[in-house]
Amino acid sequence: MKYLMPIANKLEQQKHIQAIKDGIVASVPIIIVGSFCTIFLGIANLLGSGPVYDFLNANMGVLTYASAFTTDMLAVYATYFIAKTLSEKYDLKGSQPAVTALVVFFILCAVVKDGQLNTSYLGSTGLFTGIVAALFTVEIYHICYERKWYIKMPESVPPMVQDSFAALVPLVLNTIIAVAIANLSLTFGKVAFPQLIMNVLAPAVTGMDTLPALLIVMFLTQLLWFFGLHGPSITSAVWATFAIAYGAENIAAYTAGQPVQHIFTFGLFYGILCVTGSGLTLGLNILMMRSKAKSLNSVGKVSIIPSLFGINEPLIFGTPIILNPFMFIPFVFGPLICTAIVYLTMNLGLVGKPIANPPGFLPPGVSAFLMTLDWKSVVLVFVLLILQTVFYYPFFKMMEKEELQKEQALEK
Repeated sequence: MKYLMPIANKLEQQKHIQAIKDGIVASVPIIIVGSFCTIFLGIANLLGSGPVYDFLNANMGVLTYASAFTTDMLAVYATYFIAKTLSEKYDLKGSQPAVTALVVFFILCAVVKDGQLNTSYLGSTGLFTGIVAALFTVEIYHICYERKWYIKMPESVPPMVQDSFAALVPLVLNTIIAVAIANLSLTFGKVAFPQLIMNVLAPAVTGMDTLPALLIVMFLTQLLWFFGLHGPSITSAVWATFAIAYGAENIAAYTAGQPVQHIFTFGLFYGILCVTGSGLTLGLNILMMRSKAKSLNSVGKVSIIPSLFGINEPLIFGTPIILNPFMFIPFVFGPLICTAIVYLTMNLGLVGKPIANPPGFLPPGVSAFLMTLDWKSVVLVFVLLILQTVFYYPFFKMMEKEELQKEQALEK
């Protein structure tokens, strides 16, 4: 762990990784809005017939209209947010860097053929191109401003005009480079730049949606939490981009009536794998509420409401679970067994795969149902919570015994 801690700290502080993570997460509300469109499709598929089914089918074009401008344009919004976040980290004022990143992104993605604009890369398939465009654009801006490669106007000129002219040189440089890259990709690679990126990243993109990858993510998340570092905050810098892209692809596939392929989505991580918080601690919380140890009982009662809505920091820090030898095995390794169960049940078709990205901080089972529109996912969530409670129980009893001994010693 002494080698992992410095790496985790560096990862948490690295500007580009944080910009990607924050920018991607900022796009989640847009995905949630787009996800509501798939709920109407799901309800229609569940009903199969009847007056409500007929109404939904007759108005499906209107009910799903927003998806074309939300999830189907995910990469556009992510590009802006990532560029905006990174530019703020460099103290670059205004929205010009972020807007320029959009210009670069559209040059790379929006291929024109026979006078028609191909928008197929504006969604999840263009997400990695959006990341490249955002980071590259802001770096060019940073270099230009650092070396004073910009047009400086007299002080009498209004600030808005000054900012516009100052942005001209980096805008021109970014545009020239983007045009060159786009045409080189089409000429020599015979594919648009986003497709070239996807071809290069194909092994990594496919590999993240596997059971071994999920187990590694969960293990590192829980291990970091155990040592006092916010696990999801650190590990999501690596997996959030893939998980959100998978979710967007699932939504698009379901909307188009095609098979849903992916399991590992942003909603799955928080709505099922970390339901009631990292470590699936609701059962532990209930055990603590019934504990004879006053300290554990107090923490359990204070933590129960936040835990029901996926916020278990009061429990993690109050128990504490951090560096608690009694909690190491159930907190770090218990979720791995639960993760394997989730993956296998979905992979075998026993439980529906994610087709929507629900809002966060919902009670157990609510997110799972909204995400899959499958009642069996709710059963799965409660099976996981019960199973995790069984894992916690013997270790909790040992911890409780020690706490009681401490309290009795203090009372003497």
